[in-house]
Amino acid sequence: MKFGYTQFMVESIKPPEDQNRTRKDDHIRINIEEDVQSHSEGGFDLYYFEHNAMPEIDFKEVDTSTSIFQKSIRAPLLISSMTGGTKKGIEINRRLACAAENFGIAMGVGSQRVDIEAGFFSEESNIRNFAPNIPVFANIGAIQLNYGMTISNCRKAIDLIRADALILHLNPLQEVLQPEGQTNFAGLLKKIKNICKELQIPVIVKEVGWGISSTLAGKLIDAGVSCIDVAGAGGTSWALVEKFRNQDPIRVKMSDNFKDWGIPTAFCLEEIHTKYPHFPLISSGGLRNGIDAAKSIALGAVMAGFAGPLLRAAVVSQEKLNLLLARIIDELKVVMFVTGAKDIPKLSKVPLRYPRYF
Repeated sequence: MKFGYTQFMVESIKPPEDQNRTRKDDHIRINIEEDVQSHSEGGFDLYYFEHNAMPEIDFKEVDTSTSIFQKSIRAPLLISSMTGGTKKGIEINRRLACAAENFGIAMGVGSQRVDIEAGFFSEESNIRNFAPNIPVFANIGAIQLNYGMTISNCRKAIDLIRADALILHLNPLQEVLQPEGQTNFAGLLKKIKNICKELQIPVIVKEVGWGISSTLAGKLIDAGVSCIDVAGAGGTSWALVEKFRNQDPIRVKMSDNFKDWGIPTAFCLEEIHTKYPHFPLISSGGLRNGIDAAKSIALGAVMAGFAGPLLRAAVVSQEKLNLLLARIIDELKVVMFVTGAKDIPKLSKVPLRYPRYF
């Protein structure tokens, strides 16, 4: 099904003739209009909760509240980083921010690289005007640290939205498949370590949909990272997104061949949490509902992130977005009820079975 992207956007706003902004516009359009879902799964279907037929709790008392970086949220959910760097994303981000504030959950913004490089930032695009109370995460590509982005630029990204943390996202496969990709990932770990040392707020490192292994997680933890968003395989395939942007038939085919690349999200969580049980993880990549969010918590995540489904809902209307988030939270509460977990700390200790026996 194709969504009316061009009808949704304000026709009077024309995107600047800038390569970076055009690329961001392409990303939004392709995610809305094309099937870019990875054919692999996030791995959650392989795990199951043991049903508790006598939970010994009152459903009305189920409490989904928790905190992240010492800031309270009403459910362990994150609206994951999506749009950024283009005027066409302003209305989408506004709806996402309003929903996050309404439900008391966290939100990450899309890459702020274009705003920083171009010096363009308007108050109408500042999500803090719509989400003053929730945790908000700034975001730049870690690769930009090798292409002129400085600690001063990182502080600018944080200050623009009064962020509670900074996301540095990793996307080597996307960059190498991208027509204008930047592929010098040499020496990034040292620069990330310096960012963690210099900034006064937490630094989150995330992938964009291919996962983070426990080996890399260990290096990031040693570098001083405060949290890792595993962003595993199972959701949007950015290889497919770049396929629709490529004109070279060879690179189109290559992008298609990498559509199912990556480590499934659930496997990333289990592996890292087993090795580093006290380190905070965010689960994203292929989560479809509140059941997957609950499984994420049981596998070691402190929050569960959603992106693609929320983007497509936000394009339709604020109401559709709100209904989707309400359903996800209700599903999470039902899982907690039928597993006997009255609150999030208890849910985190509910054992998951693997593999499914039916």
